[in-house]
Amino acid sequence: MSLFRCPLCAAPLAREGGACRCPGGHSFDVAKEGYVHLLPPNRKHSALPGDDRDMVRARREFLSKGYYSLLLNTICNQILAFSGEAPVLMDAGCGEGYYTSGVLRALRAAGKRPRAAGTDISKLALRAAAKREREAEFAVASSYRLPLADGVVDVLLNCFSPLALEEFRRVLRPGGRFLYVVPGPEHLWEMKEILYDKPYPNGEKETPYGGFAYREILPVDGRVHLNCREDVQSLFRMTPYFWKTPRAGAERLAALEELAVRISFRVHVFEKL
Repeated sequence: MSLFRCPLCAAPLAREGGACRCPGGHSFDVAKEGYVHLLPPNRKHSALPGDDRDMVRARREFLSKGYYSLLLNTICNQILAFSGEAPVLMDAGCGEGYYTSGVLRALRAAGKRPRAAGTDISKLALRAAAKREREAEFAVASSYRLPLADGVVDVLLNCFSPLALEEFRRVLRPGGRFLYVVPGPEHLWEMKEILYDKPYPNGEKETPYGGFAYREILPVDGRVHLNCREDVQSLFRMTPYFWKTPRAGAERLAALEELAVRISFRVHVFEKL
């Protein structure tokens, strides 16, 4: 039985050959890469929502080189510390599956028996995610309408994705953990100095959310050295700055052969009450 539920009637889904079907007769094809499309057409805001091909490729190539391994290791260690023997992991806005796969591998290496599901509105991202991690279930779906039953998730991970608190509360079991990853104040500061005439730090705050108890905020700070033009541009393409940078700043960055840059994240850890 799948972790996912039918997006039309909320009944359980079961994999049957090349499709996922519910008892109500609804059927959803499984793509050759292994993901299933559970975003109804009337909930799509464009023909191809989510990250485009270039952004997915840039993120996959950049993350695969380990530049954000410090963040991944922090997430894995935190989840390992409170996970049971057979945890259910949900990665909301999973992109190309870098963090989903990394956490799953850490849990398996620790002798646990995890199950994992990842959702994203970009089918291009999920193609990459399903190829990266065959042991997880992936679906095209919105974080604001997760195709999951109530209270089935032990750990919910949200890295730089929309904050759908109502849905996160619904799918998490009581006592389940929610890890919300956001950029720290000086994340990519050296790149911002090149892109903008007057860069400013990211805001940093502790925001309580109803139905959750704060457990801790984990700072993750370090430096990485991007040693080729391709990696510099991959990092640029996977950030929001790519869409809102003045042309002169983008040209200055494009001229660089390498870049040493700070990375800074905050992992906000909550427990569902």
